[in-house]
Amino acid sequence: MRHGRADGPPDVRMMGGYFQFDSPDADLLVAQLPAVIHLRGAARLAALVAMIREEAGGDAAGRDLVLGRLVEILIVEALRAVGGDDAPPGLLRGLGDPRLAAAIRRMHAEPAHPWTTAELAKEAALSRSAFFDRFARIVGVPPMEYLLGWRMSLAKDLLRRGTGRIEEIALRVGYGSASAFSTAFARQVGVPPKRFATAG
Repeated sequence: MRHGRADGPPDVRMMGGYFQFDSPDADLLVAQLPAVIHLRGAARLAALVAMIREEAGGDAAGRDLVLGRLVEILIVEALRAVGGDDAPPGLLRGLGDPRLAAAIRRMHAEPAHPWTTAELAKEAALSRSAFFDRFARIVGVPPMEYLLGWRMSLAKDLLRRGTGRIEEIALRVGYGSASAFSTAFARQVGVPPKRFATAG
């Protein structure tokens, strides 16, 4: 889309599109991504956008295949560019911090483990207080709150897909009993797990 005078350079040029995840677990990733990414002066992204515009405007053989790959690369580059101290707090910024990334990856890999802040601080090779402060500043929430959110994201996905009974799901996301899980889930999500599963 082009905005501006017809006989001069455009005031604004916009290009729209979408990206679709085929995985049933896509919500686990999408829920952790920023709603908006605003980038300036990203030369690699500008080059990709130019290539996409050129490819979209033509009708060369393999156009759709090339466009699909270019959009995938564009998204990866945009997410890479979000990092740095100027980025808003969130998962991407946390994964960009080598110390915090080690702890985040362990939480993601072993959500059922009874993690403590001290244990996660050890994974990050930081003192407990330094880890807590750094995590809260960079990720935007304290470590245990992030872990709770991750566990609930996993639980919602398992419930949507009908993967196991409530007791089994509770164990998979780190709860020793269905009642403890149900209480935590209802507090976090707003409805009990059974109702969430039937509504989905």
